[in-house]
Amino acid sequence: MKTDTKPWFWIPFLNFASGFPYAIIISVSVIMYKSLGIDNESIGVYTSLLYLPWVIKPLWSPFIDLYATKRKWFLTMQLVIAILFLIVGLTIPMSHFFMISLALFWVAAFASASNDVASDGFYMLALAKEEQSFFLGIRSTFYRLSMLTANGLIVILGGFLEQKYGDKSKAWSYTMIVVALLMVVLTVYNFFTTPKVEEPIATPDTEDKKSFGVVFKTFFEKKQIGVVLAFILLFRLGESQLLKMLTPFLIDEKSKGGMGLATEDVGIIYGTFGVAALVIGGVLGGIAISRHGLGKWMLPMFLAMHLPIIGFILLSHFHPASVHYVYVVVIAEQFGYGFGFAAFMMYLIYVADGESKTSHYAIATGFMALGMMLPGMLSGYIQDYLGYGNFFIWVFLATIPGLILSRFLIFPTDFGKKTN
Repeated sequence: MKTDTKPWFWIPFLNFASGFPYAIIISVSVIMYKSLGIDNESIGVYTSLLYLPWVIKPLWSPFIDLYATKRKWFLTMQLVIAILFLIVGLTIPMSHFFMISLALFWVAAFASASNDVASDGFYMLALAKEEQSFFLGIRSTFYRLSMLTANGLIVILGGFLEQKYGDKSKAWSYTMIVVALLMVVLTVYNFFTTPKVEEPIATPDTEDKKSFGVVFKTFFEKKQIGVVLAFILLFRLGESQLLKMLTPFLIDEKSKGGMGLATEDVGIIYGTFGVAALVIGGVLGGIAISRHGLGKWMLPMFLAMHLPIIGFILLSHFHPASVHYVYVVVIAEQFGYGFGFAAFMMYLIYVADGESKTSHYAIATGFMALGMMLPGMLSGYIQDYLGYGNFFIWVFLATIPGLILSRFLIFPTDFGKKTN
């Protein structure tokens, strides 16, 4: 098998095409539905269910290794995603748009999760070992840039069209059509730039030859697996609820306990300054772990991730008139999230380390997605019962179980530290 000599041409946009639909399905859909008048309870339940394909991704990922090539898989999935986004755009003006668009987003989520599996596998096939570590940072950067595009530029576009037409249904219909066209452009670009490095039917490696049952069984035989699974499921208990209700909080009128911001303002705050802070936090988190190891930084990084929630508690209780306070809180929260989440992902790498690490990492991230989906489904009901002020207090308290469990985890303190 040959390896590609021009990875700069295809790696950035292949990873952009992986992160962009995920951000549209998981994040932008929340903003769109809130803008179109959907209540918080429905947003919390139904958009959280969109995590399900990433939860059960390990169950069907072996088919991607066994049938066709990974290149054919991700190109097909990207085209399917583009078509589904286009149909979402066309159905938004309809009377039953909510359930129709949710069904389309759900199918798109399966296609997006399959696209992720195929793209990750293709990356490892198309590059030599020494190139893979070098381009890891490039992959991460463009994945985050896709988040910037979705949560920033796309949301800003939706807000601009709302102001221009005075019709939110028409605005978001046009916005989703633009999203679909962008996915088509990405698919066509990836078709012409990604190398053909596989045989018509990929040859499974040693890990793939094992039955899925054996691989799954060995994951649950790992040391401390009970504590590990409890930690993975509970660590994001607060964050999963926070992510679903932040946009409704920022958009809702002050009479309802929200901040009363326009959709365009939310796009600017989160999609520009927020994502910049997220990237800087993630980079610094990676540097810190590589210099001193995970053991030294785990607790400080987790605290940096959770303490900024106090800022939303203050916003929800005092409702300052100046939007600059919102900028400060969002920047602090996004920086802390990027900084702290680096430690969490490094621990998942440790959990998956060893034989069958690719499959075990997929299983671990599946449990992580489950820990996001279930609390997120209840977030709208909890917020409606408590109100925004008390809801953010509850979210902050919900971070405590994960912090406590993290102190019982056993791993080498220098794990992740760069060696000479």
